[in-house]
Amino acid sequence: MWIVPESAIAGLVDEQSAFDAIEATFAAMSRGDAYNFPVVREALGEGRQYGFKSGLDRVGSLLGVKSGGYFPGNAARGIPNHQSTVFLFDPDSGKPTAMVGGNLLTALRTAAASSISIRHLARGDAKVLGMVGAGHQSAFQMRAAVRARAFEKVIGWNLHPEMLTRLAETAAELGLPFEAVDLDRLGAEADVIITITSSFDAILTDAQIRPGTHLACMGTDTKGKQEVEATLLTRASVFTDEVAQSVSIGEAQHAVAAGLLDEGAIAEIGAVINGVHPGRTSAEEITLFDGTGVGLQDLAVASKAVELAIAQGLAQQVAF
Repeated sequence: MWIVPESAIAGLVDEQSAFDAIEATFAAMSRGDAYNFPVVREALGEGRQYGFKSGLDRVGSLLGVKSGGYFPGNAARGIPNHQSTVFLFDPDSGKPTAMVGGNLLTALRTAAASSISIRHLARGDAKVLGMVGAGHQSAFQMRAAVRARAFEKVIGWNLHPEMLTRLAETAAELGLPFEAVDLDRLGAEADVIITITSSFDAILTDAQIRPGTHLACMGTDTKGKQEVEATLLTRASVFTDEVAQSVSIGEAQHAVAAGLLDEGAIAEIGAVINGVHPGRTSAEEITLFDGTGVGLQDLAVASKAVELAIAQGLAQQVAF
């Protein structure tokens, strides 16, 4: 069994590698070549969440599980709130083949998913990027987003304004001006909005979103979480990584539960990638990507990390 520690990941998997791996995964899911198993998610108290995401990619010969969750007390410990490890198995024998540090990979694959949605769904002339949330993953989201469109400015909002320095510093690294704004201005000015929070209450309202906006809602991955008002999903064309997760633990859960949105109206982003669905059909259309985060994403980037680690002599092999 190969072991690729967390410390090695940064030198192995870059943003483009993550983008390519996740885009191929979404396409495979839509074709029916790969599928995810039901998510196990448990609340541990004090805001802690722990669970398992797993799946099988028949064509890619991937079988595995990501174990981990969200531990809000970690910031005080000097480590990321999100902690995870990916385990890969031989799909024919079930024998474990790799254990891979999953913290950075989770951030990269989550950012890649929103970037993919921007590439395939946002207006081609999008210039202003709006960020809702300034936690650890927000910097990854911004860096990935600018690879998908030629943004000229970043605006942002966070519940705790003192954390907006992360967005300002990341924008500066990318050579873009940054401005902290209220939610009304963010909705009125942003062409693309990424929400990356752990909120259990809607932050953005339906009325704040103007026609033509693309939203990538990336923080809702647990039952009860919510980042945007449910009625917004009735005005938008809704896309997701996996419909089953979207309606059960994703942003669409609230609109579906309230009878505002039919499950059949939600399209897979993989169908757009494969050319089966047209995606955005007009400049005035609001598009919303419900990025719930699926196990196959984790397997794809972990497999890439193992491949590169072996090639570069950075993986440890142990008898198991």
